[in-house]
Amino acid sequence: MKHEAILEELEAAASALSVKVSYESLQAIMGAGGLCRVRGEHRIIIDKRAQVGERVATLAQSLAKFDLSGVELSPAVRDLVRHYALRRAS
Repeated sequence: MKHEAILEELEAAASALSVKVSYESLQAIMGAGGLCRVRGEHRIIIDKRAQVGERVATLAQSLAKFDLSGVELSPAVRDLVRHYALRRAS
């Protein structure tokens, strides 16, 4: 599966969870972005200069913190998110 297709699927999953995804200019010291709360709502902010692979990693890592059991995901994308969830747990 291509990174672009994975990115689209992850963005759709975030939308299904009512998590806003935005691409903004971030300073290098902030990294590629991540999950935060803005006015009580979850938001994933990603550096707009990040490569597609970095965007995928940031989104998958952020979404690994949510219950995705009710979200439709392809097996490959579900495995990717599960990978980040397991890394977080260890």
